[in-house]
Amino acid sequence: MKIYQKYIIKKYLKNFFIVLFALELFYIGIDLLTTYQKLPKSANLQILYTMFQSMYAINYVLPLSVIFAMIITVVSMIKTNELVSILSFGISKQLLIKPLFITSLAITIFYIFLNFTSFAYAREYSNNILKFGNISSYTEDLLLKNNDNYVYFKKLNPIEKKATDIKIFKVKNRDLSSIIEAKVGYYKGKNWILYEVKKIIKPKVVNLDSKGLLIEKFPKIEALKDFRPKIIDNVYKGKFNLSIPDAIDALKFFNSQDLDTNRLRTIILSQIFLPLFAPLLCLIFFSRMPLISRYNNTILLSTYLAFISIFIWGILFLFSKLALNAVIYPELAIIFPIVTLGIVSLYSYYKK
Repeated sequence: MKIYQKYIIKKYLKNFFIVLFALELFYIGIDLLTTYQKLPKSANLQILYTMFQSMYAINYVLPLSVIFAMIITVVSMIKTNELVSILSFGISKQLLIKPLFITSLAITIFYIFLNFTSFAYAREYSNNILKFGNISSYTEDLLLKNNDNYVYFKKLNPIEKKATDIKIFKVKNRDLSSIIEAKVGYYKGKNWILYEVKKIIKPKVVNLDSKGLLIEKFPKIEALKDFRPKIIDNVYKGKFNLSIPDAIDALKFFNSQDLDTNRLRTIILSQIFLPLFAPLLCLIFFSRMPLISRYNNTILLSTYLAFISIFIWGILFLFSKLALNAVIYPELAIIFPIVTLGIVSLYSYYKK
C-alpha cells in the first residue's frame, strides 16, 4: 500500500468514527428522552437497553456515516489543497478514489455480516426490556402447521430455544394418526429434543376386534426438524425481524407450506443489498467534486451532497417499506435501484 493511500484511509476512518459516534449519541439521546419513564429501575437493564438501542441505531446511522465521512474527507483535502497536490504527482482520480471506495465497501460488508448474527435482534431485545424487564419474552398458546403436523406450544421462549407443554398432532390423509405430548423441549442443532414424552397412536378401526389406542412413553425423542423457535415466534406474532440465516430458513419453511414469501424476500434483499448504496454513492459523489476550492463554495457543496444522500437513503427506505407491505415486488424495490446506482457509479468512475 502506498503512502498516499494510507494517508487517505487513515483520514477517512478518523472522520467515519467521529461521524458515527456523533450520530449514535444523537439517536440514543433522543430515544432515552422519549423512553426515560418506561425504563426499568435496574441499572444493569438500563445499560443493556442503551447498548441494544445503540446496536439497532447502526442500521440507520452507519450508511450515512460512510457517505458523510467521505464528503468531509474529500472536502477537507480540497480546502487544504491536498487533493490537487496528490494529483500533481501524476496520480489519477480513479486511483485516488480506490482507497476511499474499498474502505467504505469493507465497512459495508462488515455491517452486512453483522446481520448474519443475533445483532439483527437488537431492537427486539431492547423492546423486551421495556415491556417485560427482561431480554427474553415468552409467547403463549401457539398453534402452527409444519408439513403434515399441527404443533401446539403452551409456552415458547425463542431466545432460550425452550418450549413447555408441547403437542404434535400427526395427520395422514386428513385423518389424525397420532399425538405426541412432551413436558418440555429444547431446540438443538436442527431438531427439537423433547423430554418426558407420551405418544398416543390411534389405530385403524375395522371391526370391534380391532386394537384400541396404543400409548407409549419415552424419556426423550427428536422431532420437528428445522422448525426453528425464532421462525415460530415471528410467524405467530406477525413480525419479520430476522437475521439472514433465520430469514433464509423461514423462506424455505414458507415455501414448503405454500405461504406468501414477499416479506421474507424483502428482509433478505434489504439486509444484503440495500447497504451497498453507501459506497456506490461515495464513488458517484467523488467523481463530481472539484479539484480546488477557489471557484467553488465547499460548504454549500457539502450541504448539497449530504442532502442528496439523505434523500436517496429515504427513497430506498420507502421502497423497502412498500415491498414489505407487498405494494411492489422486493426485487424491483431493492435490487433494481442498487443495480442502477452501480451502473451510474461505474460510468462516473470510467468517465474521462
